[in-house]
Amino acid sequence: MTTIHESRAPDQVKGKYAAIIVCWVLGAGCLFAWNVLFTIQDYYGHLFPRYHPSRLLTLAYVPFFFGVLAALAYNEEKINTRRRNLIGFTLFFIGSLLLLVLDLATSGKGGLGTFIGICIISSSFGVGGALAEGGMVGDLSLMKPEFIQSFSAGLAASGVIMSSLRLITKAAFKNSNNGLRKGAILFFAIAAFLELVCVFLYAFIFPRLPIVKYYRSKAASQGSKTVSADLVAGGLQEVEEDTEHLVRLSVKELLYQNIDYALDIFLSHLLTLSIFPGFIAEDTGSHSLGQWYVPVLIATNNGFDFVGRYIPMLRFLKLESRKGLMIFTLLRFLFIPAFYFTAKYGDQGWMIMLTAALGITQGYLIVSVLTSAPKGYKGPEQNALGNLLTLSLALGVGLGVACDFLWLIGKGW
Repeated sequence: MTTIHESRAPDQVKGKYAAIIVCWVLGAGCLFAWNVLFTIQDYYGHLFPRYHPSRLLTLAYVPFFFGVLAALAYNEEKINTRRRNLIGFTLFFIGSLLLLVLDLATSGKGGLGTFIGICIISSSFGVGGALAEGGMVGDLSLMKPEFIQSFSAGLAASGVIMSSLRLITKAAFKNSNNGLRKGAILFFAIAAFLELVCVFLYAFIFPRLPIVKYYRSKAASQGSKTVSADLVAGGLQEVEEDTEHLVRLSVKELLYQNIDYALDIFLSHLLTLSIFPGFIAEDTGSHSLGQWYVPVLIATNNGFDFVGRYIPMLRFLKLESRKGLMIFTLLRFLFIPAFYFTAKYGDQGWMIMLTAALGITQGYLIVSVLTSAPKGYKGPEQNALGNLLTLSLALGVGLGVACDFLWLIGKGW
C-alpha cells in the first residue's frame, strides 16, 4: 500500500479529467433509474390511465428518499461512504432490471397489482437515491468544485439521455404492432445496463484515481471517518489524523451558517416538482404533437436543465452572491402563474419555451449553490454540509410532489 504525500498541491496530482468524467457518469447513474419512470409516462399513462402514474410513482419515491436521507444525514460522520454508495447503485440496477422482468412477466398488462409492483420499485429507487446521491454529494463536496459541478451536470444529463433514448425507441417502433411496449422494453434493458456500468465505475475505477486518493487522504487527516473504506479500496493505508484539525462544527452549526443555501435548494425543488412532471404530463392539454407532446416537454425540461448546469463554468455568468441567489430563487415562483395561464390560453410553442426556461434556471441555480456552499470548511464539515443540502433537496422534492396535486383541484380525481 502507498500513501499520498500531503505537501503536494491538488493541481500536481494526476487524474483530474478522468475524475471529472467518472463523476459525470456517476451523477447520471444516480438518476438513470428514476428517469426511467419519468420518461416512460406515455407508456404508463396508456397502461394505467386511472392511477395518475406521473404523480403517484413520484409520491412512492419521495417518502423513502427523504426518510432514509434524513437518517443518513443525521449520522453521516459514522457511515461507510463506499458501502453506502455501492448499495445505492446496486439498488438502481436491480430495480431497473425488475421493471423489465415485471413487464415481461405480465405481458404488458395493466391492473392494480402491476401498478403496485411498479410503485414498490419506485420506492426502492428512493432508498437508492438517498444512499447514492447523498453519499456522492457529501463525498465530492470535500474535493474540487469541478467534481461536484460535473456530478450535478451528470444528474441533469441522465434526463437528457433517458429522454433521447425514449424518443428514439418510440420512433423505432412507432409502426410496429404493440410498438409502445416494445420501445419501453428496450428502454428498460438499456437503463439496467447503464446502472451496472455505474456499479463497476464506483467499485473499481473511481477510488483508484490519484486525485481522488489525494482528497480522501486529506479528509482523513482532518478527522473524517467516512472515507476509510475508500482509502483501502484505492490502495492507501489509514492516514494519521492531524489533531489540530479534529474540532469540527456540528450539523446544527453548519445548518445555521448555511440556512440560505439550504433554502435555495429546498425552494428550487419545491417549485420545479410542483410543475414537473405531473402538471406537464397531465394538465397541458392536447396539441398538434399528439402523443409526442409529453415526451417532447419532458425532453425539453431535461435538456435545458443540463445546459443550465454548465453555465456557471463561465465565471462571468456564475452567481455567487448569497443575496443574489436568494432573489433568483424567489423570482422563479413566477413560473406558477406563467404555467397556469400558458396551459389555459397558450399554444404548444409557448409551453415548450416556458418548460425550457424552467429547466435552465433550475440547473443554473443548483450548480451555483452546490459549488459555492462548501468553500472554507474542512473535509468532514464539507461532507456533512453536502448531506444537509441533499436533505434540503429531498424535502423540496417531497413537498413539491404534494403541491403538484393542487393542480387537480376542481378537476376530480
